[in-house]
Amino acid sequence: IFILKTSSSISQIARLRSPKFRQTGSNCTLSFWYYNYGQSVGAAELQLLVDGLKQRTVLWRTYYNEGNQWLKAVIQLGRLPHPFQFSLDKISLGFYEGVSAIDDIRFENCALPPPALSCEGPNHFWCRDTKACIDSLLVCDLVDDCGDGSDEDSCNPDLQCNFENGLCNWEQDGEDDFDWIRIRGPTPTVNTGPLKDHTTGTARGHYLYLESSEPRQFQDKAVLLSPLFNPSGSGTCVFRFHYHMFGKEVYKLSVFRRTVSNAKGWLLWYKFGNQENRWIRQTLFISSSKPFQILVKGTIGDGFTGDIGLDDVSFLGCTLYNGNLPTVSTTTSGTSVPATLPMNNCTEKEFVCRASGHCIQMIQKCDFRPDCSDKSDESACVMEVCDFEDKDLCGWHRPALEQMSGNYSILITNTFKWQLGRGANLYPEQEQHCPLTDHTTCTEEGWYLFADSSNGEFGHTADIATPVISLTGPRCKIIFWNHMNGSTIGSLEVLYRSSNKTSKLWTQSGSQGPQWNRAEVFLGIRSDFQVIFRAKRGVSYMGDVAVDDITFEDCSPLLISDKPCTSEEFMCANKYCIPKNNLCDFVNDCSDNSDESPSI
Repeated sequence: IFILKTSSSISQIARLRSPKFRQTGSNCTLSFWYYNYGQSVGAAELQLLVDGLKQRTVLWRTYYNEGNQWLKAVIQLGRLPHPFQFSLDKISLGFYEGVSAIDDIRFENCALPPPALSCEGPNHFWCRDTKACIDSLLVCDLVDDCGDGSDEDSCNPDLQCNFENGLCNWEQDGEDDFDWIRIRGPTPTVNTGPLKDHTTGTARGHYLYLESSEPRQFQDKAVLLSPLFNPSGSGTCVFRFHYHMFGKEVYKLSVFRRTVSNAKGWLLWYKFGNQENRWIRQTLFISSSKPFQILVKGTIGDGFTGDIGLDDVSFLGCTLYNGNLPTVSTTTSGTSVPATLPMNNCTEKEFVCRASGHCIQMIQKCDFRPDCSDKSDESACVMEVCDFEDKDLCGWHRPALEQMSGNYSILITNTFKWQLGRGANLYPEQEQHCPLTDHTTCTEEGWYLFADSSNGEFGHTADIATPVISLTGPRCKIIFWNHMNGSTIGSLEVLYRSSNKTSKLWTQSGSQGPQWNRAEVFLGIRSDFQVIFRAKRGVSYMGDVAVDDITFEDCSPLLISDKPCTSEEFMCANKYCIPKNNLCDFVNDCSDNSDESPSI
């Protein structure tokens, strides 16, 4: 069917009305093909008219010439319990030149579920009047799946929220960048966000959304906090919600579970990018040995067509917790030092063991060998093995960031620097040049260290360094895994710095392929030095340098034994014992070169 213009008056509307329909089931969709081509073809929209509701709901719009082609429109109707009809309106402002047509109108999955003779088992629910048999996960989810409302009877209102009367017992987080907004009807920006809510399927119903227009900036976050829940066993507590992610610049929606009140918690689920103009249902099974809270976090993309919607959140098989979540101390274990040292007779050139007051030489601090009974001499040092799991930097630190003070105008957030990352947190464009999985666990949840090249400029460098290492042994080496993939990757260097002199131990530049590669750097005997990993940015953001699983192997210094060397060992001139296999191997194993003497 197409539009024929018969009059030349200024403003005209061509209107096509559907027959009246009594009701639809919860999975109902309407699809049709449309053609809208011509220089001044104008706009068209499909409206929903519900009996007893004055306000019309816009379901679909086209604004302009869409080219010489048929295009498909798919519209999610959902459960509409009252009689309704559609109106397809074509608006012409005076001059109309073009062709508007519609064809192949189709309704799918619009009937209510059929009645069943029996409905057995714990995973099913038998509807009271319609006698339909539905999945038990559809019970108390704010959607009338039965068609008689019986699956939504006798539900605990504290475990669900459709946002029709506010946020219920959910709260906005005060620690984020901005808030979720409660709204009805379409969002203010075209071509992004919902046109209607999920609960009623009309412009009358409310939902929450993130406004991605100014003044919002890329990666601004808004977090919604659930009420607190009691611990739950495996699969007993279920969280259901409906989300809407439509727009070219939609970024990310994620859900976390936390058991302490001052942490982001554990990532349960996330979704990136444009998911088309529809509400999507998501079900999460939550198990927790401690009282917990759910966080729903929306993150803004790089533009104003990035609105995200949230509606009809509900819990099943969960019980509310009356107390408060504990807070966790932000100081990491091992680096916190008591304010007062124990009684001791140590000199200024000696280290005081924290527990006993025992004195050791300063050169024994940070030498990969615990000399204090409480290991306090190795507590503020780099760890022998670091896999970055639990977001732990293992003593590695970023010297440049620590020197930045208030008189720097550069925002630290936009500098080229080393930071923790994981595949689960990447956005789609990053997946081409940043590791999808870490090396330790080979999963998207595992952490690694990377220099994010979406910050900074060509030639900028980022350093991450160890604290000062007092002394290492003759066979000491660093083993690490690196990931360098991308068309404009820069370089990675391992440097050695001692008393302000810096020398290069290892370097690699250019793309090395989409995999983790092993590297080994020999250190040998060195004293009072730092190891630095330096990433240099390439000409564009297409290439991030990442490292994981950094290990200091065989690095503890030699010990002078109280006993004589065995028959399998060689005694160095300085009284150290080393294996005879290490003689004359071009390595200074003794630290005084006596194992490499020509006289042996």
